[in-house]
Amino acid sequence: MDFDLTPEQREFRSAVRRFAEEVIAPRAEEMDERGELPLDIVKQMGELGLFGLPFPEEYGGQGSDFLTFCLAVEELARVDSSMAITLEAAVGLGANPIHAFGTEEQKRRWLGPLCRGEMLGAFGLTEPGGGSDAGSTKTTARLEGGQWVIDGSKAFITNSGTGITGMVIVTAVTGTAADGRKEISAIIVPVDTPGLEVGPSYRKVGWHASDTHGLSFSDCRVPEENLLGERGKGYAQFLQTLDDGRIAVAALGTGLAQGCLEAAVAYASERRAFGRPIGAFQSIQFMIADIRVAVETARLVTYRAAWLRDQGRPYKAEAAVAKLHASEVAVTAARQAVQVHGAYGYMEEFPVARFYRDAKVLEIGEGTNEIMRWIIARDLGLPESES
Repeated sequence: MDFDLTPEQREFRSAVRRFAEEVIAPRAEEMDERGELPLDIVKQMGELGLFGLPFPEEYGGQGSDFLTFCLAVEELARVDSSMAITLEAAVGLGANPIHAFGTEEQKRRWLGPLCRGEMLGAFGLTEPGGGSDAGSTKTTARLEGGQWVIDGSKAFITNSGTGITGMVIVTAVTGTAADGRKEISAIIVPVDTPGLEVGPSYRKVGWHASDTHGLSFSDCRVPEENLLGERGKGYAQFLQTLDDGRIAVAALGTGLAQGCLEAAVAYASERRAFGRPIGAFQSIQFMIADIRVAVETARLVTYRAAWLRDQGRPYKAEAAVAKLHASEVAVTAARQAVQVHGAYGYMEEFPVARFYRDAKVLEIGEGTNEIMRWIIARDLGLPESES
């Protein structure tokens, strides 16, 4: 067993860490206050090749493996989760479905600008009345005169309303399957298509600098060839897409927890009480030691899931394990880091306050942790529940 990263991966991780510390960290508090995605930083991330990491060079990508992409997400999340989720969603939800299921023409059209970070793509799955129950999709698409006519709405869609958002992949009911269930397909919708309306930005607890909107479709028409993959396979496609996304979200949680650990160590070494640094008190030492243990285990399960994917081996359950564990580690690490900081941890000028707000959504997005436990239980062969 080899737990070492390759020399190239270590060098890459160091480069992303420098970028995060020198470019993102100094502006993280301002970005959080303004609640706006800084497109100039997105441009620099594109110039570093971050958006094209796991895609072939022939489409404008870097030809790296998925683990390397997770390293980038982890390092960004170590200083700011908004920029980390921007990268994760752009690659995992915007570009990855095009690469995995698109026609050659679709790949040639979309992947180049997506890989360069000149364009962001979004994935319209969640609806106002359906999150984990994605099979309850109500958005519809019917064929009419060689066009898909889309009607419906989507909610909580990342990267859907930026100045460089170019398209959104939409899941919609396109008919009825042979077994009587809804036939769900995925369709590429350019954002300038008439009938597509981007809603106002959400007021969120965290991820303030991440772009998130609702979408509505009213008689929105796109060419028939904008179908992504096979008709009726949209449900299976998004399940595969989410498996990849869960590993990347686990990397984000690991990075956030690592940032909490480092902030707690630094503060406990400087803050003095009763004549000595608070880090000399056993209660603080034990709290920080627990964060360290949790971060290390989160990193191990995340890297293993990414490695399995890169090896072409089954990884669905491992992705769920990684997402479940790393997201809960992030929430706990943020809470404990705030506790180490005391009252200062509740002040917005300290990064741990932002980490605390940013962490919770990791237990919700890319499938709730309740769904993760259900996937893990099914993988163990446990009987299915009645409801």
